[in-house]
Amino acid sequence: MEIFKTFGLFVLTAIAEIVGCYLPYLWLKHGHSIWLLVPAACSFALFAWLLTLHPHAAGRVYAAYGGVYVSVALVWLWAVDSIRPTATDLIGVGVCLVGMGIIMFGARTT
Repeated sequence: MEIFKTFGLFVLTAIAEIVGCYLPYLWLKHGHSIWLLVPAACSFALFAWLLTLHPHAAGRVYAAYGGVYVSVALVWLWAVDSIRPTATDLIGVGVCLVGMGIIMFGARTT
């Protein structure tokens, strides 16, 4: 059950990070209101706070977060930008998630 809680936390953290980056992008590249920087800053603050909730803030946990981040980014691409992921996008996500699993659940020396 702990793994589902951790995965959910990874997903929320990734969404907060993506929103924090996406809103300034809309302002800079698409001419949207500069006021988007306010919720972007709030999203980055939420991202930083969510990072403090992770069991360890380094090493394997960040490697696992990276795999989830890539997955969430492609879901964002599809849901928000209306760009359907390609087969190679999906293969890449699969490789990231397999790599994440190897890192998180592989043999430990200590």
